[in-house]
Amino acid sequence: MPTESARPSTPTPDGPQPPPAPDVPSVVSSIAGRAESRRPAAGAGAPAPDGSEVAPPAPGGAGVVSSGAGRADSDRQAEVARGYREVFRVREFRVVFAAHLLSLLGVVVTEISLTVLVYDLTGSPLLSALTFALGFLPYVFGGTLLAGVADRFPARRVLVVCDLVCAGCVAVMVAPGTPVAGLLALRCAVAAVAPVFTGTRMAALTDILGEGDLYVLGRSLLRIVSQSALLVGFAVGGLLLAVVPPRGAIAITVVTFLCSAALLRFGTKDRPARLLKKDGGANLLRDSLDGARLVFADRRIRALTLLFWIPAMFVVAPEALMAPYADRIGVGPAALGLMMCAMPVGHIAAELVAGSVLGPRSRSRIVLPSAALGLLPLLVYAVTPGIALAVVALALSGVGAVYVIGLDQWFVEAVPEELRGRAMTLMTAGLMTVQGLGMALAGLAAEFVPVHQVVAGAGVIGTLCSVLLVYEVRRTGGPRNPGVGADRDMTTR
Repeated sequence: MPTESARPSTPTPDGPQPPPAPDVPSVVSSIAGRAESRRPAAGAGAPAPDGSEVAPPAPGGAGVVSSGAGRADSDRQAEVARGYREVFRVREFRVVFAAHLLSLLGVVVTEISLTVLVYDLTGSPLLSALTFALGFLPYVFGGTLLAGVADRFPARRVLVVCDLVCAGCVAVMVAPGTPVAGLLALRCAVAAVAPVFTGTRMAALTDILGEGDLYVLGRSLLRIVSQSALLVGFAVGGLLLAVVPPRGAIAITVVTFLCSAALLRFGTKDRPARLLKKDGGANLLRDSLDGARLVFADRRIRALTLLFWIPAMFVVAPEALMAPYADRIGVGPAALGLMMCAMPVGHIAAELVAGSVLGPRSRSRIVLPSAALGLLPLLVYAVTPGIALAVVALALSGVGAVYVIGLDQWFVEAVPEELRGRAMTLMTAGLMTVQGLGMALAGLAAEFVPVHQVVAGAGVIGTLCSVLLVYEVRRTGGPRNPGVGADRDMTTR
């Protein structure tokens, strides 16, 4: 299928039970209570900065020594880099990972094949480009108006139905009599369910992996696979189109979506919906809009959401203008391909290192510096760099995006469970939307300003916006103590 309280509840093998009456007022109360619980109390038993409890001093200072030793043990446990191997020990995650590979393959091949098919049928470069662009536009609709699906229905059912919807849409695309307008409409339908699928899967990972370090590493793995698709997915699609016609390639993706649906249906547990219908709003649209309102009403969640969105909006500028810039500096297709690979390679390498080598506490520490400084390498474009320097700058910008691996943990800690599916769906939809908007704005600016100045300007403006967001995140609570332990991760395999 298409690219909390202050103290989170412990997931059970069958998933967390839905909270009683999670209507809008109760969610607001939950958020307010969570903010209140973050305030340290004075005196004995108050939370220490690292999250442990300060015991009252015993005679002779023994209590203080014991408390300090306990904090040191907790710090050492939180700094253990568990690595990706631990995530693959969870059987359900292996199923989700395999389904992600299949659905991602279906999305990439469908995008390439449909673009080629529309061009073959019409001979219009505009319609061909529009086919690709339609993958971004419906995210606003799906992520805003359909977000309630992620919490109102069981996650497994939502994921399976989304895969089946995609399979059905793609199957109709294969039919020889389908007009171009129908192909574009079906492309929109596939894109509209994408944020619902992604947000539901993100929320379901907290049931499968818990809310601690395993969740962070699981999200990281899925993100790495998605980034890798930028490197190999289009190449595979191109090779496939060399041996089969576009409709034949699209037909293959029907099988990938059906296989993904089967894996999710028979390989994952059936857990209850987070938001019971009797506790939700009057209808799906009301729940979806209430979810968006609650996300942006909470200062902490709003700041974290924007920290996902804003740097991503500016970092796409050099990608959007890659071909014009290559033409400006006089390099050929090989150099263009190298520049296109630089940013994904930098991001993948940095995230692999962060997930494999750094512990949760270290990953938390790098979030704000990386988010604030990640766009600075784009300032090199002010001097119209050659191919070597441009590749280095792009790779470093990709490395700067490593902050999201720690930001994932902060986000899941900040969002109440009954709001989690809608919040993650909205965050995913917004992320795709702002990237599409960033590409469009970069292209528009390049109509009036030299390409290299547009990219450098994106680096300057993006850095200023990111610094302001980092300041806001710090004011809403700053870095959290990860506190990784058995109470935060699933131990059932």
